Amino acid sequence: MSPSEPSRPPQVPVHVVLVTAPDAETGARVARSLVEEGLVACANLIPAVRSIYRWQGAVQDEAEVLLVMKTRADRLEAVAERVRALHPYDLPEVIALPVAGGSAPYLDWVRGECAP
Repeated sequence: MSPSEPSRPPQVPVHVVLVTAPDAETGARVARSLVEEGLVACANLIPAVRSIYRWQGAVQDEAEVLLVMKTRADRLEAVAERVRALHPYDLPEVIALPVAGGSAPYLDWVRGECAP
């Protein structure tokens, strides 16, 4: 950037949030609520995910739906809290991954849709 160019203000980081749900109906209900409430800009539901995990001492093998949601870093705690309130699991998965790059207009759209 040259000295004559105005500096762009720092942007709030964007994160991808992963949440599994027991079925498509539950996943859609959680995703729709988070989008309607402005906590996430977008949610993609990926069906037919197979999850193998240990729970309460036993290995489980379950079909699930994966929600891939985009939000701002400053909304992560609110997203996690809302997922816990809406989700039927005792311990729902809520994992946030920082976005290292991407389409600037898309990331700006995510930021705008999730603005507090």
